[in-house]
Amino acid sequence: MDYSLINDIPMHTNWSKVEPLNKGWSDDKKFYIEDNTGRKLLLRVSDYSKYEVKRLENEYMNKASSLGITMSKPLDFGVCSNGKSVYLLLTWVEGEDAETALPKISEREQYNLGLKAGQILQKIHTIPAAGNQEGWADRYKRKIEQKIRAYRDCSVKLDNDAEFIRFLEKNISCLNYRPQVYQHGDFHIGNLIVTKDNDIGVIDFNRSDFGDPWEEFNRCVFSCKVSVPFVLGQIHGYFDQRVPDMFFRLMALYIITDIISSIPWAIPFGEEDVKYMINNANEVYSYFNGLKTYVPIWYKDSFM
Repeated sequence: MDYSLINDIPMHTNWSKVEPLNKGWSDDKKFYIEDNTGRKLLLRVSDYSKYEVKRLENEYMNKASSLGITMSKPLDFGVCSNGKSVYLLLTWVEGEDAETALPKISEREQYNLGLKAGQILQKIHTIPAAGNQEGWADRYKRKIEQKIRAYRDCSVKLDNDAEFIRFLEKNISCLNYRPQVYQHGDFHIGNLIVTKDNDIGVIDFNRSDFGDPWEEFNRCVFSCKVSVPFVLGQIHGYFDQRVPDMFFRLMALYIITDIISSIPWAIPFGEEDVKYMINNANEVYSYFNGLKTYVPIWYKDSFM
């Protein structure tokens, strides 16, 4: 590896192991680190042009860490590689990726871990958004319009695209008067760790943002592929078992917005990614019974 990236980070002389990590979609360069005491760490290095984004990420991760949740906690933040990069040094969350851990345990255990994940997300959402945010309805309506334009301009089409777009247009008024909070930004089982003491740890805050707290549930479609009981637990845990009807309307709106945008997003990555997103869109279409309902067919009020 190119050690010039890290050789001006103050703590690097105490590191006995530095290994590149290639998992995930982030542009960050990531490294698994062990120091001379055996402590495990995670280092993220970004281009200096992202300094302000990463400064804010560090600030709000510290706020989340203060809530007592198990997560990657910031230890150090600064500039490295002779001023060309910015780094964030974090604690390492020990355990197994939820994506691989959940299929090994009973559905009841999956559900119980989902409850914990929902309660964690609820805590994260107690952190207020930074000031001077544009109103959510205006901001997200513009986002929907941009994503529909990008989809219409791309070469790949979904079988049910007209119905998806009609659903968005019909339900867009649900965005009015929504609150904004700090968001993890990518809350799904790929970014959750099952720890040895059967807790849930949260990693990868690098997509964090400010917005409607319920938007975070747009990632449920990916978690459902592995464990529907976990997703049920996440929803029940977040709402303390009292899920409002409006939640489902908004969750469907956010999921379908992502479906429309996923096709132009996937095209540069190649045919396999496009096929994956088309299959994902077809699954979502069936989840909502051909868009005849906004409550997914897998949802239950309780887990027996």
